[in-house]
Amino acid sequence: MLRDWQLATVAAIRDETPSVRTIAFSLPQWTGHLAGQHVDVRLTTDDGYQAERSYSIASPSGRTALIEITVERIADGEVSPFLTAQLALGDTIELRGPLGGYFTWRPDNPAPLMLIAGGSGIVPLMSMLRTRTKAANRPPARLLYSSRQFEEIIYRSELDRLVTTNDGFSLNTALTRGAPANWSGETRRVDGDMLAKYTFPAAQAPHNFVCGPTSFVETVADRLVALGHQENAIKTERFGPTGEKR
Repeated sequence: MLRDWQLATVAAIRDETPSVRTIAFSLPQWTGHLAGQHVDVRLTTDDGYQAERSYSIASPSGRTALIEITVERIADGEVSPFLTAQLALGDTIELRGPLGGYFTWRPDNPAPLMLIAGGSGIVPLMSMLRTRTKAANRPPARLLYSSRQFEEIIYRSELDRLVTTNDGFSLNTALTRGAPANWSGETRRVDGDMLAKYTFPAAQAPHNFVCGPTSFVETVADRLVALGHQENAIKTERFGPTGEKR
């Protein structure tokens, strides 16, 4: 099966923030993926101990030459410190996927696309935005992105470029732990008022994707329901305390 473990080779490495790194892999077998899917990564120590973590695919959907994951370094993590500080070009690592089918988006879906991210929860949503950019028909899309500090905004330059294409995509960012002097975005946690201001109205029947830490996701989902969105129009994905998907 193509979802069995295979050896992936590191083809490129790019630092996104001081603690976040994107890693591109080439794989001997890859039939393609949907925006929002993930892969499992497995590390094995010399004494045989194994640690596995799931990481969202950041690449646009389809059959691409390379797939990318974006990893946030967790100081006491078992896997992320190795991936973000020790893994080098040409190294190989065990990987399997694509996995997951619930938290996915297809470009032939004409409904407005509402993306709400907290921290590294931006990764699968970035796959959706990149997929949308490649699509012939692009539904209107909005991203509400909460980060702690300006320096921790993942994909900051790319997101700014997407805004300049004027293709129906809008970006709003909230910083929760201080902002630069010239900051024009929000400076608090995402709340009901912010969601009412920046999300598509429920009457437009958008597809809402929410990803981030558990408390963030649960709060946003509850507020979206309070704003009139149907529960089946809200898809959520949670990141655990060590960065793994849950």
